[in-house]
Amino acid sequence: MEKLLKILKTEAAYNAALARTIEIFHAEEGTPESDELDVLLLLLKDYEDRHYYIPDPDPIEVIKLKLEEKGLKQKDLEPIIGSKGYVSQVLSGKKELTLKMVRGLHQFLGISADILLAESK
Repeated sequence: MEKLLKILKTEAAYNAALARTIEIFHAEEGTPESDELDVLLLLLKDYEDRHYYIPDPDPIEVIKLKLEEKGLKQKDLEPIIGSKGYVSQVLSGKKELTLKMVRGLHQFLGISADILLAESK
């Protein structure tokens, strides 16, 4: 008998679906468990989208993080942003990113333009 899957409406239902997902996570493709896993993943995503808000990242914080990850310094941004003082003003939030800077940072640091164009907090 097939198990009837429903929209997750409570935290208890979410937790039960999550436990079942973990249980059958490595189900072989084409099996009933694999089909169940596909549906459970959709249900979990739906519940999370409705109940857990994830704020957009702050573009300046993402730039700083990328610099740190790549072992770069603020001075490495001077060809993209401008003088040492201007880089400092941008990274402190005193000056806004321009479209030209966004393009350069996207190419240089590999940060999504969507993130860079978001409002700083």
